[in-house]
Amino acid sequence: MDPTLWCVLAAGLVTGFSKFSVGGMGLLILPLLMIALPGPEALGVLIPMYIVTDLMAVALYRHNINWKVVVELLPASLVGLLLGTWLLSGIDTRIFTPLLGGLILFILGLGLWLDHRPAELMRHPLATSLTGLAGGFISLIANAAGPLFSLYLLQQRLPKAAYISTRAWTFMLINAAKLPLVGSIGLITSDSLRLSLYGLPAMALGAAIGYWLLRRLQLAQFKWLIRFMAGIAAIKLFAFS
Repeated sequence: MDPTLWCVLAAGLVTGFSKFSVGGMGLLILPLLMIALPGPEALGVLIPMYIVTDLMAVALYRHNINWKVVVELLPASLVGLLLGTWLLSGIDTRIFTPLLGGLILFILGLGLWLDHRPAELMRHPLATSLTGLAGGFISLIANAAGPLFSLYLLQQRLPKAAYISTRAWTFMLINAAKLPLVGSIGLITSDSLRLSLYGLPAMALGAAIGYWLLRRLQLAQFKWLIRFMAGIAAIKLFAFS
Protein backbone atom coordinates (compact mmCIF):
# COMPACT_ATOMS: atom_id res chain seq x y z
CA MET A 1 0.00 0.00 0.00
CA ASP A 2 1.12 3.57 -0.71
CA PRO A 3 2.87 5.03 2.39
CA THR A 4 0.63 8.12 2.05
CA LEU A 5 -2.44 5.95 2.57
CA TRP A 6 -0.87 4.35 5.64
CA CYS A 7 -0.33 7.82 7.13
CA VAL A 8 -3.90 8.86 6.31
CA LEU A 9 -5.30 5.68 7.89
CA ALA A 10 -3.16 6.18 11.00
CA ALA A 11 -4.29 9.82 11.26
CA GLY A 12 -7.92 8.74 10.86
CA LEU A 13 -7.56 6.12 13.59
CA VAL A 14 -6.01 8.62 16.02
CA THR A 15 -8.60 11.29 15.11
CA GLY A 16 -11.54 9.00 15.88
CA PHE A 17 -9.92 7.68 19.05
CA SER A 18 -9.14 11.17 20.34
CA LYS A 19 -12.60 12.59 19.66
CA PHE A 20 -14.40 9.80 21.51
CA SER A 21 -11.98 9.10 24.35
CA VAL A 22 -9.67 11.39 26.32
CA GLY A 23 -9.00 14.03 23.67
CA GLY A 24 -5.76 15.95 23.48
CA MET A 25 -4.31 13.91 20.62
CA GLY A 26 -4.74 16.67 18.03
CA LEU A 27 -1.11 17.52 18.75
CA LEU A 28 -0.10 14.21 17.15
CA ILE A 29 -2.39 14.03 14.12
CA LEU A 30 -0.93 16.73 11.89
CA PRO A 31 2.72 15.65 12.41
CA LEU A 32 1.59 12.11 11.58
CA LEU A 33 0.09 13.24 8.28
CA MET A 34 3.13 15.35 7.52
CA ILE A 35 5.28 12.22 7.30
CA ALA A 36 3.69 11.74 3.86
CA LEU A 37 2.48 15.29 3.13
CA PRO A 38 5.28 17.59 4.34
CA GLY A 39 3.55 20.95 4.28
CA PRO A 40 0.25 22.82 4.67
CA GLU A 41 -1.33 20.37 2.19
CA ALA A 42 -1.79 18.02 5.18
CA LEU A 43 -4.38 20.47 6.54
CA GLY A 44 -6.47 20.01 3.41
CA VAL A 45 -6.71 16.29 4.17
CA LEU A 46 -7.23 16.64 7.91
CA ILE A 47 -9.93 19.32 8.17
CA PRO A 48 -12.69 17.38 6.30
CA MET A 49 -11.92 14.36 8.52
CA TYR A 50 -12.28 16.54 11.61
CA ILE A 51 -15.62 17.89 10.44
CA VAL A 52 -16.97 14.32 10.12
CA THR A 53 -15.95 13.49 13.71
CA ASP A 54 -17.38 16.82 14.89
CA LEU A 55 -20.74 16.02 13.26
CA MET A 56 -20.73 12.64 15.01
CA ALA A 57 -19.97 14.36 18.33
CA VAL A 58 -22.68 17.03 18.06
CA ALA A 59 -25.20 14.36 17.09
CA LEU A 60 -24.43 12.67 20.43
CA TYR A 61 -24.19 15.89 22.46
CA ARG A 62 -27.02 18.02 21.07
CA HIS A 63 -28.54 19.10 24.39
CA ASN A 64 -27.46 21.44 27.21
CA ILE A 65 -25.35 23.71 24.96
CA ASN A 66 -24.42 27.04 26.53
CA TRP A 67 -24.85 29.19 23.43
CA LYS A 68 -23.77 32.34 25.29
CA VAL A 69 -20.26 30.93 25.74
CA VAL A 70 -20.12 29.74 22.12
CA VAL A 71 -21.24 33.09 20.71
CA GLU A 72 -18.75 34.99 22.88
CA LEU A 73 -15.82 32.87 21.65
CA LEU A 74 -16.62 32.82 17.94
CA PRO A 75 -15.87 36.42 16.77
CA ALA A 76 -12.28 36.47 18.04
CA SER A 77 -11.81 32.87 16.90
CA LEU A 78 -12.82 33.85 13.36
CA VAL A 79 -10.26 36.68 13.42
CA GLY A 80 -7.63 34.15 14.49
CA LEU A 81 -8.66 31.83 11.65
CA LEU A 82 -8.34 34.69 9.14
CA LEU A 83 -4.87 35.54 10.44
CA GLY A 84 -3.85 31.90 10.13
CA THR A 85 -5.22 31.74 6.57
CA TRP A 86 -3.30 34.87 5.62
CA LEU A 87 -0.08 33.37 6.98
CA LEU A 88 -0.61 30.03 5.23
CA SER A 89 -1.42 31.64 1.89
CA GLY A 90 2.21 32.58 1.30
CA ILE A 91 4.19 30.31 3.58
CA ASP A 92 6.94 28.00 2.36
CA THR A 93 7.08 24.36 3.51
CA ARG A 94 10.58 24.97 4.89
CA ILE A 95 9.10 27.62 7.19
CA PHE A 96 5.79 25.90 7.95
CA THR A 97 7.37 22.72 9.29
CA PRO A 98 9.49 24.31 12.07
CA LEU A 99 6.67 26.79 12.78
CA LEU A 100 4.34 23.88 13.43
CA GLY A 101 6.92 22.23 15.69
CA GLY A 102 7.38 25.46 17.62
CA LEU A 103 3.63 25.95 18.09
CA ILE A 104 3.20 22.40 19.40
CA LEU A 105 6.06 22.91 21.87
CA PHE A 106 4.40 26.17 22.97
CA ILE A 107 1.07 24.41 23.59
CA LEU A 108 2.83 21.65 25.53
CA GLY A 109 4.63 24.23 27.66
CA LEU A 110 1.39 26.16 28.26
CA GLY A 111 -0.32 22.96 29.36
CA LEU A 112 2.46 22.15 31.83
CA TRP A 113 2.40 25.70 33.23
CA LEU A 114 -1.36 25.73 33.65
CA ASP A 115 -1.23 22.36 35.44
CA HIS A 116 0.51 24.11 38.34
CA ARG A 117 -1.02 27.58 38.21
CA PRO A 118 -4.39 28.94 39.31
CA ALA A 119 -6.72 29.38 36.36
CA GLU A 120 -8.28 32.70 37.41
CA LEU A 121 -6.76 34.31 34.33
CA MET A 122 -9.34 32.42 32.22
CA ARG A 123 -12.07 34.40 34.00
CA HIS A 124 -10.51 37.79 33.23
CA PRO A 125 -12.65 39.97 30.90
CA LEU A 126 -9.96 39.84 28.21
CA ALA A 127 -9.67 36.05 28.39
CA THR A 128 -12.50 35.40 25.93
CA SER A 129 -11.02 37.56 23.19
CA LEU A 130 -7.44 36.35 23.74
CA THR A 131 -8.49 32.70 23.91
CA GLY A 132 -10.56 33.03 20.75
CA LEU A 133 -7.84 34.88 18.83
CA ALA A 134 -5.00 32.58 19.85
CA GLY A 135 -7.15 29.47 19.61
CA GLY A 136 -8.39 30.28 16.12
CA PHE A 137 -4.89 31.00 14.85
CA ILE A 138 -3.32 27.91 16.43
CA SER A 139 -6.23 25.74 15.35
CA LEU A 140 -5.79 26.70 11.71
CA ILE A 141 -1.98 26.51 11.63
CA ALA A 142 -1.29 23.55 13.91
CA ASN A 143 -4.61 21.88 14.74
CA ALA A 144 -3.47 22.14 18.36
CA ALA A 145 -5.87 24.57 20.06
CA GLY A 146 -7.97 21.90 21.76
CA PRO A 147 -6.24 22.18 25.17
CA LEU A 148 -6.59 25.98 25.15
CA PHE A 149 -10.29 25.99 24.26
CA SER A 150 -10.99 23.13 26.68
CA LEU A 151 -9.27 24.95 29.54
CA TYR A 152 -11.27 28.12 28.85
CA LEU A 153 -14.57 26.24 28.73
CA LEU A 154 -13.71 24.31 31.89
CA GLN A 155 -13.15 27.54 33.79
CA GLN A 156 -16.60 28.87 32.88
CA ARG A 157 -17.98 26.60 35.61
CA LEU A 158 -20.40 24.82 33.31
CA PRO A 159 -22.18 21.67 34.48
CA LYS A 160 -20.56 18.51 33.09
CA ALA A 161 -23.23 17.90 30.44
CA ALA A 162 -23.12 21.54 29.32
CA TYR A 163 -19.31 21.50 29.18
CA ILE A 164 -19.23 18.41 26.93
CA SER A 165 -21.94 19.70 24.59
CA THR A 166 -20.62 23.27 24.43
CA ARG A 167 -17.10 21.98 23.71
CA ALA A 168 -18.36 19.72 20.90
CA TRP A 169 -20.34 22.52 19.23
CA THR A 170 -17.52 25.06 19.61
CA PHE A 171 -15.05 22.74 17.88
CA MET A 172 -17.55 21.83 15.15
CA LEU A 173 -18.30 25.47 14.27
CA ILE A 174 -14.61 26.47 14.26
CA ASN A 175 -13.61 23.49 12.10
CA ALA A 176 -16.51 24.19 9.72
CA ALA A 177 -15.29 27.78 9.38
CA LYS A 178 -11.84 26.48 8.41
CA LEU A 179 -13.18 24.60 5.38
CA PRO A 180 -13.87 27.58 3.05
CA LEU A 181 -10.80 29.44 4.31
CA VAL A 182 -8.41 26.57 3.61
CA GLY A 183 -10.20 25.89 0.32
CA SER A 184 -9.75 29.52 -0.73
CA ILE A 185 -5.96 29.17 -0.69
CA GLY A 186 -5.99 25.92 -2.66
CA LEU A 187 -5.28 23.40 0.10
CA ILE A 188 -8.51 21.44 -0.45
CA THR A 189 -8.58 19.72 -3.83
CA SER A 190 -10.17 16.64 -5.35
CA ASP A 191 -7.02 14.69 -4.46
CA SER A 192 -7.04 15.85 -0.83
CA LEU A 193 -10.75 15.03 -0.48
CA ARG A 194 -10.11 11.55 -1.85
CA LEU A 195 -7.42 11.01 0.79
CA SER A 196 -9.83 12.27 3.46
CA LEU A 197 -12.39 9.69 2.33
CA TYR A 198 -9.79 6.93 2.58
CA GLY A 199 -9.30 7.86 6.23
CA LEU A 200 -12.99 7.56 7.20
CA PRO A 201 -13.08 3.78 7.90
CA ALA A 202 -10.04 4.04 10.18
CA MET A 203 -11.64 7.07 11.86
CA ALA A 204 -14.83 5.07 12.59
CA LEU A 205 -12.72 2.23 14.01
CA GLY A 206 -10.76 4.67 16.19
CA ALA A 207 -14.01 6.21 17.47
CA ALA A 208 -15.35 2.79 18.44
CA ILE A 209 -12.10 1.85 20.22
CA GLY A 210 -11.95 5.22 22.01
CA TYR A 211 -15.58 5.01 23.16
CA TRP A 212 -15.01 1.46 24.46
CA LEU A 213 -11.76 2.27 26.25
CA LEU A 214 -12.85 5.57 27.78
CA ARG A 215 -13.82 4.07 31.15
CA ARG A 216 -10.86 1.68 31.20
CA LEU A 217 -7.99 4.17 30.78
CA GLN A 218 -5.81 5.73 33.44
CA LEU A 219 -6.36 9.27 32.16
CA ALA A 220 -3.49 10.96 33.98
CA GLN A 221 -0.93 8.46 32.68
CA PHE A 222 -2.40 8.62 29.18
CA LYS A 223 -2.14 12.43 29.18
CA TRP A 224 1.59 12.21 29.87
CA LEU A 225 2.05 9.60 27.13
CA ILE A 226 0.34 11.96 24.64
CA ARG A 227 2.54 14.84 25.76
CA PHE A 228 5.70 12.75 25.40
CA MET A 229 4.77 11.58 21.89
CA ALA A 230 3.73 15.10 20.83
CA GLY A 231 7.00 16.50 22.19
CA ILE A 232 9.05 14.02 20.17
CA ALA A 233 7.04 14.87 17.03
CA ALA A 234 7.43 18.61 17.63
CA ILE A 235 11.20 18.38 18.19
CA LYS A 236 11.51 16.41 14.97
CA LEU A 237 9.53 19.06 13.05
CA PHE A 238 11.28 21.99 14.72
CA ALA A 239 14.89 20.83 14.77
CA PHE A 240 15.19 18.40 11.87
CA SER A 241 12.91 19.88 9.21
